[in-house]
Amino acid sequence: MKKFVVLYNAPQSAESAMAESTPEAAAEGMKLWTDWAARAGDGIIELGSPLGAGKIVGNSGVSEAETGVSGYSVLQAEDMDGALKLLEGHPHFLMAPEASIHIYEQLDIPGM
Repeated sequence: MKKFVVLYNAPQSAESAMAESTPEAAAEGMKLWTDWAARAGDGIIELGSPLGAGKIVGNSGVSEAETGVSGYSVLQAEDMDGALKLLEGHPHFLMAPEASIHIYEQLDIPGM
């Protein structure tokens, strides 16, 4: 099995989305996620979590990261097509139709 890192992108930060959500909307959102997790089953290695504000670190220093990546998960599948199937009907799209998901295969490090 291969591992895949999934990054959830949204125009609004996870912090502000959670702060603006009503308890009812939050419960509805969590139900969508738990339903997806049940469908994905063993394909989920780590459900992950929402992410707070970030920083960009480079040779020229540290700066604020723009809103974008709002959370992550780690999945496993035989190949990218299998991982993509796990994302069908994902709640991220139901909760934020303008959102996107980036998925990357985790590569083995040679010699490790």
